[in-house]
Amino acid sequence: MRRPARTRCCCGCMTRLDKSELVRVVRTSTGAVMIDAEGNAPGRGAYLCAKQSCVEAARKKKRLSRVLRTSVEDAVYDEIIAQIEK
Repeated sequence: MRRPARTRCCCGCMTRLDKSELVRVVRTSTGAVMIDAEGNAPGRGAYLCAKQSCVEAARKKKRLSRVLRTSVEDAVYDEIIAQIEK
């Protein structure tokens, strides 16, 4: 039996992609916002495409703050962009 595709929506461009193609950002139970490199950390998660344009769109419209239900610092967006460029 085939496993169904695990698609998620990018907060920046609102495109549905496979979970493995997206960067997950998570708000932990302590309220800290961080990148979830493994993709399975506990907490409220949001997804972004691995493109700088999507990260900038999410920053401009404060979409991560809305999805994660907390304020997201610009340093988090900068960290995501740095990880994408690796």
